[in-house]
Amino acid sequence: MIIDNFNLDKEIPLWSLDADGKAITRQFAFVDFKQAFEFMTLAAQYAEEIDHHPDWSNSWNKVKVSLTTHSAGTLTKLDIQLAKAMDAFASQVNQV
Repeated sequence: MIIDNFNLDKEIPLWSLDADGKAITRQFAFVDFKQAFEFMTLAAQYAEEIDHHPDWSNSWNKVKVSLTTHSAGTLTKLDIQLAKAMDAFASQVNQV
């Protein structure tokens, strides 16, 4: 479902809308590679569960993420759902 009347700052304040408004992005930073990989593992397992996968890259302790629904050509509720889950996973990993 495509998003209508979405408030990025309220729903997922740590994410940014890209220039064309069709994707959201965030860079996560962790203490080390192990934590970054743990975050990616949790996110990957959840992405498989909801059948919605991020575009991402990892460089040591950083993970850059871009979310969009390619089949819709824009943001959908799945992107917001995954972004919220990724925020929770990042908090969980950083608290270890």
